[in-house]
Amino acid sequence: QGIFVLGLPYALLHSGYSGLLLIVLAAALCCYTGKILIVCLYEENEEGQLVRVRDTYEDIANACCKKLSPKLGGIVVNVTQVVELIMTCILYLVFSGNLLSHSFPYVALTEKTWSVIAFVTLLPCVFISALKIVSKLSQLCSLVHFVIILVVMTYCLTQIHQWSWAKFRLSIEFEDFLVSVGVIIFSYTSQIFLPTLEGNMKNPGEFRCMLNWTHFFACVLKTTFALTAFLTWGEETKEVITDNLPSFLKTLVNLCLLTKALLSYPLPFFAATEIVYSCISKGNHSNYRSPLLSLGVRGSFLLLTLLMAMFTPHFALLMGLSGSVTGAAMTFLLPSLFHLKLKWKKLSFLEKCADISVFILGFLCSLAGIVCSIKGLLEVFG
Repeated sequence: QGIFVLGLPYALLHSGYSGLLLIVLAAALCCYTGKILIVCLYEENEEGQLVRVRDTYEDIANACCKKLSPKLGGIVVNVTQVVELIMTCILYLVFSGNLLSHSFPYVALTEKTWSVIAFVTLLPCVFISALKIVSKLSQLCSLVHFVIILVVMTYCLTQIHQWSWAKFRLSIEFEDFLVSVGVIIFSYTSQIFLPTLEGNMKNPGEFRCMLNWTHFFACVLKTTFALTAFLTWGEETKEVITDNLPSFLKTLVNLCLLTKALLSYPLPFFAATEIVYSCISKGNHSNYRSPLLSLGVRGSFLLLTLLMAMFTPHFALLMGLSGSVTGAAMTFLLPSLFHLKLKWKKLSFLEKCADISVFILGFLCSLAGIVCSIKGLLEVFG
């Protein structure tokens, strides 16, 4: 349950009843593509037993493209992963600026200036070189997130007397709907972490069961949160739902959200820089041969996220664009394509149809979402 769950009520505003269906459908499709992605890690040996012959998303991509180019698939996946992770970091900065601006409206500073202030607090990320530090920050982040969701849900339930299903739109704007698709997809993306997760499980045989239950509960929680928040504020629902809270709660919750955003930033930032540096140093993940180079890579990425946050200060549109580009590729397009490529001879007709359908659906949603998100950003800048 990432911080981008807070954009789901806004997605319902623009997608109406279909948004509820999309949240459920996205959960089912993401669960399915997660399973077939893990299937691609295994091959049968001479005795007919499944053996894990690949370890990462990159390994799967290289196996699919080895006849064309041994490293082409890995390059495509790595670039896509880095873009998705960096876009996530940018969203955290944009989000932080938005939170600070709404928490202290009496201070004459723009959202961009507030983003710069948030950026300054993140400068120590340049010196993070171990996952152990990041994991501790993520634990604190999860605790803060639980408090935030609890506060928002509790307030919404106190307003249950004014809920009305009439607040849902029966007619929706097609372009706004497609941006909502990107937002919903982005809230579920986790495929880039699944190969590592499955490989580190005590009992990998329970992976499919784990994936079913986690996506089920994620779907229930996302639907419940988005629905209660939208029914509370209706047409007044804002891009970041905490902006709708009354002033006595908004400042407190926004400061909690700011803390969560800043604590969340190091994980995608660390993952992105590790991918880039491992490519530069030819797979040397653990020991940096050149501390100065690693510092330069992290510093460059940190500065890049700030510059991008300055140029695209619109949370929902940016999240929609991210979901449509990298989210759709890593979650729908590549897993289904890789599964078809590696397992074609062993797949049943229905399995082939399912993979092809997921690929086509992901491609259409991605293409349409990209066009509409970019158009929305251009209109805002115009």
